[in-house]
Amino acid sequence: MINIKNVTKEYVEGIKAVDNLSIHIRPGEIYGFIGPNGAGKSTTIKMITGITDCDKGEILINGISLDDEINSKLQFGYVSDSPDMFLKLKGLEYLNFLATIYNVSKEDSKKRIVELADKFELTSALGDKIQTYSHGMRQKIMVIGALLHDPKVWILDEPLTGLDPKSSYLLKEMMKEHARKGNSVFFSTHVLEVAEKLCDRIGIINKGKLVYEGTMEEIKENYPNLTLEEIFLEITQNA
Repeated sequence: MINIKNVTKEYVEGIKAVDNLSIHIRPGEIYGFIGPNGAGKSTTIKMITGITDCDKGEILINGISLDDEINSKLQFGYVSDSPDMFLKLKGLEYLNFLATIYNVSKEDSKKRIVELADKFELTSALGDKIQTYSHGMRQKIMVIGALLHDPKVWILDEPLTGLDPKSSYLLKEMMKEHARKGNSVFFSTHVLEVAEKLCDRIGIINKGKLVYEGTMEEIKENYPNLTLEEIFLEITQNA
């Protein structure tokens, strides 16, 4: 559902933030994308979402090139690593704004807002401005906004940061259910224990290059008796 083909990005000439990266995220899987700070995770996600252009290569989402800016963006829901956006809008204003952008009907948007706000226990705060929300509440409203148009592809950049245990558990269960329905989740996290338990496949990026990729079973076979944290340290230190 996400096809990244030989993608390269340079911010400074000769220094590649992402170097000839190729990843294919399949239907029905949660793909964990991990790496050290500065490895190229955020740049990759910004390119997938069209925030940043790639210098070389091609990215397709559900077979649609990012060159088709509007249709490609309709294919996914995106939660960034910072929830501090649209702070002067009320929660409900923000969600209605997104519903309009994604052409969600009033009937469907109302139903989805009620359902998701209730799940994340945010209903009573929808009339308040986002700038009054705690970090965790801001994260919740961004998650709700990303899922409002019921996209087949979820792109989640550190989505669990700031969530309370109940909401964190809920989002992880929703990710599993989304994948079970044949959809895909591209998920970046620094919490390796979560990635180990949640993800079907793991991609490790370091210095802009994909240095390892495989299912958890394959990783365990290649690195027996090691936790994902220990495997991660060994791979990135030797890369």
